[in-house]
Amino acid sequence: QGTQQRVIRRFEDLHRRGVREQDVVADGDHGAGAGTGRRALKAAEDPLFRLTRSLEKPLPDLPCRTNHERRQQGAVVLADGRVLRTGGQTVKNVAGLDLTQLFIGSEGGLGFSPSAPSRLRPPPAATATFVATFPTLETGGRALNAIFASGVTPSMIELMDNATINAVEDYRRMDLVRAAALLLIGQADGTEALAQVERMAACCDEAGAKLSFATDDPAESDMFLQARRLAGWATMEQFPTVVEDVGVPRTRLAEFVTTIAEISRDTGVRIATVGHAGDGNLHPMLLLPDLGEDARRRAMETADRICAAA
Repeated sequence: QGTQQRVIRRFEDLHRRGVREQDVVADGDHGAGAGTGRRALKAAEDPLFRLTRSLEKPLPDLPCRTNHERRQQGAVVLADGRVLRTGGQTVKNVAGLDLTQLFIGSEGGLGFSPSAPSRLRPPPAATATFVATFPTLETGGRALNAIFASGVTPSMIELMDNATINAVEDYRRMDLVRAAALLLIGQADGTEALAQVERMAACCDEAGAKLSFATDDPAESDMFLQARRLAGWATMEQFPTVVEDVGVPRTRLAEFVTTIAEISRDTGVRIATVGHAGDGNLHPMLLLPDLGEDARRRAMETADRICAAA
């Protein structure tokens, strides 16, 4: 009971410091991504903040399966100490307001989640993976559009830009192609998984990929996915980092990654971008030299430009 009260009091303090009225107004002006960056800078060193963020993040080995798909119920500790239980245990639970997704989307801003019950699913009968590298963002964008129009059903398509590729390679040798402008990693599930990823790899080749490879070997697949899993760790372990969260139509992915690179050059803030290409969700990671006032100011200006461009 004493530990619980300390956690509640700590959360109340975090709530007062991290979610002030002016921050909410600013978030509304610039979108959800800008608010994520501001709260990260204000409370990044707070242990409870880090715990809240870790509870709400997707599992690291399932980059395309979102919390919205897995979470169906949960308990939330509100700022005044009350415990609110949301969701239900039924397979279909669509009546009324979806408070579970509201609290997930707030990323800790509306309440602290001490637990995260999740929906379990059986593993697919088979899984296959492809990887492709591209000399330009334009060729990578053409490949994505061809995949989306091909009729295949990927279970995952992830992208990493050149800055992310090099950050991962600096952090741990993965033998990634440092000169690549874009890296795509995709998967398909089911009995036709290998045929589907081979078709996706063929789309990449036709679009101008420098290299493509498809496999249904679990060890090889895991090796490819490991590079994507390391993207967040590689950046955050090496730099003070602000992670933004923006979404664009899938057909604008390559254009928007190019825009992010131009913003990086204009502001002088290094940006490494990863994303879930399957739904157009991108995570530009701003890599700061330090946490000084000037670096923080330039980071916020850069985040505002990214969100405005989306």
